[in-house]
Amino acid sequence: MSQHTAEQPQSSALATAPTPGWWRDAVIYQVYPRSFADSNGDGMGDLEGVRSRLPYLRDLGIDAVWLSPFYASPQADAGYDVADYRAVDPMFGNLLDADALIRDAHKLSLRIIVDLVPNHSSDQHEWFKRALQEGPGSPLRDRYHFRPGKGANGELPPNDWESIFGGPAWTRVTEPDGTPGEWYLHLFAPEQPDFNWEHPAVGDEFRSILRFWLDMGVDGFRIDVAHGLVKAEGLPDLGSHDQLKLLGNDVMPFFDQDGVHDIYRSWRKILDEYAGERIFVAEAWTPTIERTANYVRPDELHQAFNFQYLSTSWDAGELREVIDRSLDSMRPVGAPATWVLSNHDVTRHATRFANPPGLGTQIRLAGDRELGLRRARAATLLMLALPGSAYIYQGEELGLPDVVDLPDEVRQDPAYFRGAGQDGFRDGCRVPIPWTRAGSSYGFGEGGSWLPQPAEWGELSVEAQTGVPGSTLELYRSALAVRREQPDLGAGDSVTWLDAPAGVLAFRRGDFFCTANTTGETVRVPAPGRVLLASGDVTVDGEAELPADTTVWWTIG
Repeated sequence: MSQHTAEQPQSSALATAPTPGWWRDAVIYQVYPRSFADSNGDGMGDLEGVRSRLPYLRDLGIDAVWLSPFYASPQADAGYDVADYRAVDPMFGNLLDADALIRDAHKLSLRIIVDLVPNHSSDQHEWFKRALQEGPGSPLRDRYHFRPGKGANGELPPNDWESIFGGPAWTRVTEPDGTPGEWYLHLFAPEQPDFNWEHPAVGDEFRSILRFWLDMGVDGFRIDVAHGLVKAEGLPDLGSHDQLKLLGNDVMPFFDQDGVHDIYRSWRKILDEYAGERIFVAEAWTPTIERTANYVRPDELHQAFNFQYLSTSWDAGELREVIDRSLDSMRPVGAPATWVLSNHDVTRHATRFANPPGLGTQIRLAGDRELGLRRARAATLLMLALPGSAYIYQGEELGLPDVVDLPDEVRQDPAYFRGAGQDGFRDGCRVPIPWTRAGSSYGFGEGGSWLPQPAEWGELSVEAQTGVPGSTLELYRSALAVRREQPDLGAGDSVTWLDAPAGVLAFRRGDFFCTANTTGETVRVPAPGRVLLASGDVTVDGEAELPADTTVWWTIG
């Protein structure tokens, strides 16, 4: 099934001994490879580009790098349609490039986490291609969800499920004899057929894939659509024709089924065979934080993304509620809470916070950019002060906004091309990031970039912000340095809330204090100690005067 582009390299190890439980307080940086750095001038980021920028990430102060998919793929969904899980797509390099990246990262004491896409493959995966070629009755079809259609001539889909990208979740195939035939399930794009995890060959294959990359030296896996592998028995109709609005609110027959947990228990046994505390991170969209906690029980996965936190408005009451629920839900299972503000699928938080609340996580409105950046900086300090692990999406340390005015003709998000689906605005957070003030792509590469960058990108670049007091990049560097130095920051499972004015969050963790003003007005609060760091200008004269949308870190140590 695999077309290897190089002999499998030997495993590499971290330059320093692993820190026990390193993942409990880790700051993990998401790299979207096609938009991070381009080494060969073809306009597309690649693994060698990532490797060349590893010193920047080391100096930023992160602990691990999570790489979005770089596997062999037709790129129908930016690599989340995998044709070969053991090969690197030529646009990103080859297996030797992956090996060199892992080795160099370890020399810099950075860990590497790779994306794993187990819910679906590409329609160009060898299994699926053979399933189509061999026709009805092919054993390969049992590894996916092929079903006869309803109606007199099978002209209707097998059930009423809808694709996350819009339209039916089923596509009818043309059989080898040219006649309309069976239908196959795809919860996402038609080019992404869902695996049937009831078939033992699927489980066997993914256990082998895990070992392949663990032997290469990766430090863990981020599991895409971790909540989607198991479907309800019989694939029952849902009965709603507006299913997208139900996502995240109800347990669906195709999401968050209890059977997924048996899969992850078997995976955990494999991971625990390897030294160095390798980890699993779940992308699990569930109706409640409490159900998310099921994925991180002691014998399953290590972390799960906290999407409820990502979706919370910049509001003190709402934030305190989701922080408390997150910590309360993770504490019984012994897992760390995680905190995230942006990723490759949602509008960057500098733009979300620039707009009124309630617009969701995909927005095509620039809003008040000054307000958005001020709130984004404050939200970052709040996030990094909370107990547990934090995730940073590439470019957020530069204060990048979403690019909301991309011309329709350059868009590549598959959801954009499916009329009944999502708005398809994910391209706006995937525009290649700027490294220098000038150049064809602001230092991204010598041959332009696969999505056009705004004219103001140069002044937001790494070059423009490095060494500039008060810049967003230097704020991140300082925050991550302080987080390492302060013994009361990082791992933990609770905060002590303090009295504070309306719209202000104040809590204590040992000798460390955090105060976040989420209001649009200046407030005066007690100064609990010495200022460690602030997202804006703070005046202290016995009391502290906090400007609107500002977070301050304090210590009495």
